[in-house]
Amino acid sequence: MLSGDDWALLDKAREYDGEALAEIYDRYSTRIYNYIYRRVGDAHLSEDLTAAVFTKMLEAILSAKHWRTSFSGWLYRIAHNVVVDHFRGWRKDSELPLEERLVADCGDPVRALDENLTQEKLRTAIRQLTAEQGNVVLLKFVEGMSNVEVAEMMGKTEGAIKSLQHRALDAMRRILVEEGLGEPGF
Repeated sequence: MLSGDDWALLDKAREYDGEALAEIYDRYSTRIYNYIYRRVGDAHLSEDLTAAVFTKMLEAILSAKHWRTSFSGWLYRIAHNVVVDHFRGWRKDSELPLEERLVADCGDPVRALDENLTQEKLRTAIRQLTAEQGNVVLLKFVEGMSNVEVAEMMGKTEGAIKSLQHRALDAMRRILVEEGLGEPGF
């Protein structure tokens, strides 16, 4: 829920106050970037798509098509739509980027490789879920949102979110096992 200060900030943003818009960006950009990164797995692309989210936010505010209840839920919905639009135009034969964190890691390279492979396995499995299932997994387990928050963001009941979550985890388990990406005990 938003506090009185949050509502005041959002009211200023509606008036295109530069400081208010900068404060919103500072509060939400890292979380939106992380959400997008977990969907696309590419740092540079995630930066571009995050910028697109905030551009769309500004366009929506300019056209008075902004949030109704949850500002953060509205931003995540914009982020989801930006990612979906990206994948609609994505070509399967495009080059995969070199994972910069793996190359630049000064620590234990074996551990870095193992963590990178685990993250890639999970991203691969999440990409094979339905869009709704993928969103529930990311919002619930990665972003740490409650079922109530996820339900509000996705326009569903809490019960529907619990059901989606259960089906998503079952599907991920099947995907990981069938494709040899994980052990049956996932």
